Amino acid sequence: MIDTSPSLALVATIVVLVTVGVYLLLERSLSRVLLGVIILGNAVNLLFLVAGGKAGGAPIIGQTDEDAMSDPLPQAMVLTAIVITLGMTAFLLAMAYRSWQLNRHDEVQDDLEDRRIARRAAADQAAFEDADADVTTTLDEDAALVRDETGPVDQGAAGGPLHATLDEAAAAGRANRSGGEGR
Repeated sequence: MIDTSPSLALVATIVVLVTVGVYLLLERSLSRVLLGVIILGNAVNLLFLVAGGKAGGAPIIGQTDEDAMSDPLPQAMVLTAIVITLGMTAFLLAMAYRSWQLNRHDEVQDDLEDRRIARRAAADQAAFEDADADVTTTLDEDAALVRDETGPVDQGAAGGPLHATLDEAAAAGRANRSGGEGR
């Protein structure tokens, strides 16, 4: 029978990698979230390999004694985890790149609706009440309290805004669809 007791050094490495990965996942910067996903993926791969026990012979009946064979399931799980981590890495890289193109930073913005829900929870109000009945601020006022990525940004080299607000962009899109001038 193969000894399945894990190495203490590998278990400590897994614990450190999971801790660092989860800490980075909780950050607001997409670059740090990306690093957290990669580190967490590597920790899961190590966990699968440690759970598989010590290496044995090739798992082919007739070539290796059944008691000396290695378990092929953890190896297949690691290959699947590598593919999933690669897909998540590509997705997060694309999101961070697009965020950098649009906003010149990759931080995730606060969601205004989440702030409203937190405000209602802090006031201990019932969830079934009308959410708009007792709100004293508008979305524009809430957006002024946080960095609002939907509003105008820094002036470009020509003196004009780098991108318009969502309302202006929607009006320009409607005008273009109806055959009118966008501005």
